[in-house]
Amino acid sequence: MSDNLPFEIRMEIMKRLPVKSLIQFRTVSKPWKCLIDSSDFIAHYSRYHTQMQHILVSYESVLYPQPIYLSIADDHTFPQHVYFNTPLLLKMLQNLTIVGCSHGLLCLLGFYPKTRKYMAVFWNLSMTRVIPIVMPNVVYNKTFDTCISFSVCRATTDPKIIKITYIKSASDIESISCIPCQVEVFSLSTGAWRSPHSNLPRKSIIFYGDVAIDGLLYWHAKDRIIMDGGFSSYNLIISFDITSEEFREVNLPRSLAHVSVLYVSKLRESLVVVHSGEEDNNSFINVWRMEDGVSNLFTKLYTINVDTLNTLDADVNGFRKSGEPIIQISIDDLPTSELVVYDPYSKHVDGVGVDGIACHFFVHPYMETLLLLDQPNFAVYNEMETIRYLDDLVS
Repeated sequence: MSDNLPFEIRMEIMKRLPVKSLIQFRTVSKPWKCLIDSSDFIAHYSRYHTQMQHILVSYESVLYPQPIYLSIADDHTFPQHVYFNTPLLLKMLQNLTIVGCSHGLLCLLGFYPKTRKYMAVFWNLSMTRVIPIVMPNVVYNKTFDTCISFSVCRATTDPKIIKITYIKSASDIESISCIPCQVEVFSLSTGAWRSPHSNLPRKSIIFYGDVAIDGLLYWHAKDRIIMDGGFSSYNLIISFDITSEEFREVNLPRSLAHVSVLYVSKLRESLVVVHSGEEDNNSFINVWRMEDGVSNLFTKLYTINVDTLNTLDADVNGFRKSGEPIIQISIDDLPTSELVVYDPYSKHVDGVGVDGIACHFFVHPYMETLLLLDQPNFAVYNEMETIRYLDDLVS
């Protein structure tokens, strides 16, 4: 880039470049490195830079002991894919699961055997940058369960972890007056956890899967009600504003209130509710979209007839930006599944070229980002609000 251009013009050009080019430019000169590494440039780039959407796919293979991560460009080259090198830290964690994906960051959770603690990890998929966070008060016992979610604040580009403890069994709801550490929020900008105390979810609510969309987290949840000496429950959506840190309830249509198989997903920047069921021995998948963020205003987009897919089982794992669902279908009687793209109008199915162990797929859209570039790599955030490096834990 010519040094004869005014600084302001050069900066505007740089804001439009892909992440890999910016990483290379950091080695050209110290002023450029200082600019690209600055928190203001990173935040502005993450908020306003528009670029090609990618699709992250994670899966497990019967031939490989570790999870596999790959990226598919959601353009005319689809489904060509590029594999990620898994950071060493992730290979050190046991029972590794994906918490969520937001603003180009992937959040994972695993158990670190050396310290016998759960650890969350922020991973920038566009660069080899990982940030571990020691998780306090993670409870999995007969009485309580812990739901862990992740999103990046749209206003501040601050990555946050939301940890919710809920009562596992409906029979314990009346006897438990207070849930300890019910909601805790970690912000990377402060490196600390805090506990909101207002407008918390009712203790009768149990949490399932979640999705981050446009500054909000949405959970599929159930509210359990004591009645006539027994219990009844209904489906609902719980939302959490990442900026204001406030919870809200979203009502579902009556036809979805009491179905058994339900999960949330993301179609572009809209909340999607996917319902799987069976009627007259025919398996189906209904895809609903929430309209304009209005509670109880959902439109059914289409129905997928599973029997026409020539498979015994099918699950919607995600969506292309075109709206086509990416579906996991079983392969004969084998314990493996493959990913396919389904056209809801022509009913045509195209393979993605990815197969792995059934029920171990994660599919989510993402954009490249500079987030975490200004963070020290492998710095460990723990519950005492201090930072130490991974070497201190593994030595």
